[in-house]
Amino acid sequence: MTDTLDSLELRAPQERERDLMARLPALVALAQGAPGWGRILDGVDSATVDSRAALARLPVTRKSDLKRLQRERKPFGGLNRTATAELSRVFMSPGPIYDPEGRGRDWWRFARPMYAAGVRAGGLLQNCFSYHFTPAAFMVEGGAMRIGCTVIPAGSGQTEMQVLAMADLKPDTYVGTPSFLKLIIEKARDMGADISSVQRALMGAEALPESLRAWFRANGVPHVFQTYASADIGSIAYETASAGVINPGMVLDEDVLLEIVHPGSGDPVAPGDIGEVLVTVFNPDYPLIRFATGDLSAIVAGAAAAPCGRTNTRIKGWLGRADQSTKVRAMFVHPSQVHDIAQRHPEILKARLVVSGRVADETMTLHCEMDDAAGAVGALAIVDSIREVTKLRGEVRMVARGSLPGDGKAIDDVRDYS
Repeated sequence: MTDTLDSLELRAPQERERDLMARLPALVALAQGAPGWGRILDGVDSATVDSRAALARLPVTRKSDLKRLQRERKPFGGLNRTATAELSRVFMSPGPIYDPEGRGRDWWRFARPMYAAGVRAGGLLQNCFSYHFTPAAFMVEGGAMRIGCTVIPAGSGQTEMQVLAMADLKPDTYVGTPSFLKLIIEKARDMGADISSVQRALMGAEALPESLRAWFRANGVPHVFQTYASADIGSIAYETASAGVINPGMVLDEDVLLEIVHPGSGDPVAPGDIGEVLVTVFNPDYPLIRFATGDLSAIVAGAAAAPCGRTNTRIKGWLGRADQSTKVRAMFVHPSQVHDIAQRHPEILKARLVVSGRVADETMTLHCEMDDAAGAVGALAIVDSIREVTKLRGEVRMVARGSLPGDGKAIDDVRDYS
């Protein structure tokens, strides 16, 4: 049998989907008991939210909204079901944005990515995520406690002390950012210290290009994994391996219901297309429903099961940010405005606003996929909508269905900035 944290990771996809949909109405009802969600989900009959189609009709709440929501109702925007006095910790990210941590075991669900990376009971890991205000280090602590391994609470910084700890204590695992492990390895080389006990690394909070993964392997760390998590959600997805080879994509966490939507809207993209990550999390302390992360990703096409045997949906990991807002002639243009224009004209199947030319002498052209791209009917009405929504002049270019790339871009800024 595949070596997984538990049998949930091996469920048939249909069984998992039935379970998620069966749990969804209760989650919506629970959230509605929080004042913030009660306002957002006002008028929603929770009992009817029992399918992905029903979920897709609910409002999107954006990570970028949290600062405003929390300013209006401190400290968590009224999105929490558990009172502050009953929480375990409260974190603070730049903004500021405040995030809660409840008292449940492995509250951030971080044991799964750690276990997939090879962390086991009786192991020793050096936790180099910051313990200062932010939750990443405590995500690792919760996962380690569930697995039963020992943690060196190293935090970030003090590179020489990090090397000394590795040389003396012989941890088998590093957890932290890729850039900091690279600094540690280079410092160890300068000091002549032996840190070869570190045979695996679980990376997060930064991109991990394949060139850097190869550098780690060439410098004594053969097993390098990355995880995708956030301070609001906890673990979202993580890499797995089979026979020492990283499997394609990142496997979703068992308590995450994921949607990939067009940036600036809540409408699902075509399977395999890049779009914004929306997450619904079954968290009794801090339920999140259709929470837009602002990140871009895509679902890995093909069979659901990874070579490691885990059957959950896989995504392509972090592919950039969804906020493509740009400024044209002193006015901001947002992806949501592109979506609004397209919604006004049902004949538009897909739209992308291309900003070209030189700064201060640019041209805005809305590329519109249509079944009848050769016909000019409706072009003038779309031009009027562009002006009404953006307060700027724009042109329209009609293209055939399937002409626009599925890369998640609602706005493509190709201006000459030289």
